[in-house]
Amino acid sequence: TMAHSKALLVLENFIGGKFVPCSSYIDSYNPSTGDVYCRVPDSGKEEVEAAVKAAKAAFPFWSSKSPFERSQILNKLADLIEHDLEAFAQAESKDQGKTITFARTVDIPRAVYNFRFFASSILHHTTECTEMATMGCVHYTSRAPVGVAGLISPWNLPLYLLTWKIAPAIACGNTVVAKPSEMTSVTAWMMCKLLEKAGVPHGVVNVVFGTGPKAGEALVCHPDVPLISFTGSTLTAQRITEKSAPHCKRLSLELGGKNPAIIFDDADLTQCIPTTLRSSFANQGEICLCTSRIFVQRGIYSEFLKRFVAEAKKWKVGNPSDPTVNVGALISKEHLEKVRSYVKKAQAEGARVLCGEGVDSLALPTGNKKGYFMLPTVIAEVKDESCCMQEEIFGPVTCVVAFDTEEEVIERANSVKYGLAATVWSSNVGRVHRVARRLQSGLVWTNCWLVRDLNLPFGGMKASGVGREGAKDSYEFFTEVKTITIKH
Repeated sequence: TMAHSKALLVLENFIGGKFVPCSSYIDSYNPSTGDVYCRVPDSGKEEVEAAVKAAKAAFPFWSSKSPFERSQILNKLADLIEHDLEAFAQAESKDQGKTITFARTVDIPRAVYNFRFFASSILHHTTECTEMATMGCVHYTSRAPVGVAGLISPWNLPLYLLTWKIAPAIACGNTVVAKPSEMTSVTAWMMCKLLEKAGVPHGVVNVVFGTGPKAGEALVCHPDVPLISFTGSTLTAQRITEKSAPHCKRLSLELGGKNPAIIFDDADLTQCIPTTLRSSFANQGEICLCTSRIFVQRGIYSEFLKRFVAEAKKWKVGNPSDPTVNVGALISKEHLEKVRSYVKKAQAEGARVLCGEGVDSLALPTGNKKGYFMLPTVIAEVKDESCCMQEEIFGPVTCVVAFDTEEEVIERANSVKYGLAATVWSSNVGRVHRVARRLQSGLVWTNCWLVRDLNLPFGGMKASGVGREGAKDSYEFFTEVKTITIKH
């Protein structure tokens, strides 16, 4: 009904510096209530075509600006988002289901920092020069922006991961067409409202909303988009790789993880347990860096399990806007069903569910009874070959198993197709270095989790992705290098 649609938030595409309505829309749900609360453009070829055209037109002007001029604009945009931090946090929490606390302390501050970080790093890149005295030659390199970058970001950390792509892309002098997830588009739309005020010229940042199969595919297949940066599932990445191959596009793919935590019997459990709870259940377990396989050395296995489960039961699930809540809603009804199905499979295989789904009852506030909630769930005695130990569940579920030797646990930790992140807990320095070297993982944290220096490479091995991002790595991805030789 018309009355119903009037109350809904209706988003519009942002193309060439203007908000443009779309001919058809998709419903977006509030995960904590199960109600439709927003309508998102269902863009396709036509909208993507218009956005690419705008981005191409803006490229000559934007790419000819000095790094310093671009840096000032990125800093201004960071200031504007920070000024509206609370509104952005509220919107992210409502749209994604994450707790207001997480949005306030992680998502939005990190989005602000992404712009500040690349505003700074762009000023400090240097090129190379070599001399061949005997040949009378000097060689040097020069780097230039590539053109229109296609940026496709996921629903788990919506503004955080979108800005992690937009910031380096435009800092380097490219223009962009971004497609956020259709499930979490609100904060991207809010950011578009600030671009003009920040001094971003029209057409430098274009945002097209819609689904992967329609809008995403149109972007990936567009001949005038030479690079694609994507964060999401391995399955979608395979399709992107196939579709972009005929155009020889440059790809940066940040995909899933099945991340191990390896806890040796000399670990400091007073630090290890609270951190491993966070690494398992933060953001409802919907972070590609979350721990979902916990290997505990047999000597401390039963003590760890007892303490870990007791603490997991204290995590409060409920209305994301309640500041005392630790676990919000999962992204969608379908996703919740998928996550639950993994717990059922584990039970069918004879594993023990120690707390959470199907074991403890979940009491929700009246307004949240139809929301997509699930208790933090701990499963023990799972076989390594079980799908719960092999596939990315991407929810508040973690599996705890015992191991005996260092050699054995390294082999078991490496026995999945993914290789994104790992954590190692031990007070033996030699062991920490030995194990870290041998894990097939793009990131290894020891005695901590999710401590990031944006200067350093971020990305995965094996099915966890292609390429790395970070100060130098993002700069290399978003620019073309040219080697120039001068004979004198």
